[in-house]
Amino acid sequence: MATVRLKIDVSGTVGDEAWRNLKHFDQIESAAFGQRFGGKVCSHAATTPHPKGEWIGAEIKLQTPLLAQYAVSHYLEQDRVLDADVGN
Repeated sequence: MATVRLKIDVSGTVGDEAWRNLKHFDQIESAAFGQRFGGKVCSHAATTPHPKGEWIGAEIKLQTPLLAQYAVSHYLEQDRVLDADVGN
């Protein structure tokens, strides 16, 4: 199993809106989004937009390292994805 880690710009969105609005790679096995994957803990109310510059991490599992490389390219083409890399 290969892992792709993402850094997602959430500024101006509410909650996990930025994550839900991404076009996700078709061959993912599992995906998770949240502060445990990186970013600063939000200090604003859950119903207010994230401030400028705020980002939250995500982790995506795929069957093979080759699929993970394709997924990195797929996600880096999207405006809200600040960074993507293959991990262990």
